Amino acid sequence: MKSLANKIEKSKHTIIFTGAGMSTESGLPDFRSKSRGLWKKFNPEELANVHALLSNEEEFTNFYRYRLTEITKYAPHRGHEILGEWEGRGYINGIITQNVDGFHSIAGSENVMELHGSFNDLHCHECHKSHPRELYLDGQSKCLHCAGTVRPGIVLFGESLPEDVFHKAEEESIGADLFIVLGSSLSVTPANMFPLISKEKGAELVIINWEATDLDLYADQTIHKRNIKEVLIELDNLLSSK
Repeated sequence: MKSLANKIEKSKHTIIFTGAGMSTESGLPDFRSKSRGLWKKFNPEELANVHALLSNEEEFTNFYRYRLTEITKYAPHRGHEILGEWEGRGYINGIITQNVDGFHSIAGSENVMELHGSFNDLHCHECHKSHPRELYLDGQSKCLHCAGTVRPGIVLFGESLPEDVFHKAEEESIGADLFIVLGSSLSVTPANMFPLISKEKGAELVIINWEATDLDLYADQTIHKRNIKEVLIELDNLLSSK
């Protein structure tokens, strides 16, 4: 851990990449897991797509209102807060995330590249005007301006990743000299290309994930079987003592 703390301290441009493992430590279940209650109420494979939005609006809205309600039961953990503090202290330069809970921004991080969008954004699918979260949770799913369908600002199956966010994440990966993965299996494409882009451009690659990943063979350092929050707290203590 001391060697990683030294890498963070000496790095000129550090980028963090986070996946589901970062959020599950807040208690938030991984919605892909068929063992969780979500699958008893809905079939995400049928509803988490553009077709459902256009042809099955009621069930689509019920599904995402349920997901948003579940997210509001949880909050960022200390690890999220540490990343926000590190950005303020100049230890990291940005976060690329696969997560849609918005916890990084809530915890104070500013340069957050949300590859799959965020539940912090609710807008009309037709006119794209923003919609208050409270109204959506209360059952108001029609746009106040054009009566179109309100939806979360996340990438649905059948939609492309936001081009501007993707390009910014690519630029940040190219410019990094230290790239740290936190809680991702690195199995989802094209998101898993960013660690490799960074590595190919000369960055040191560190992968911290409970299980081994397919990209571990490219990493300069791996940490397994440890909670991300605990790792970040330990690193923060080491950096604070310098």
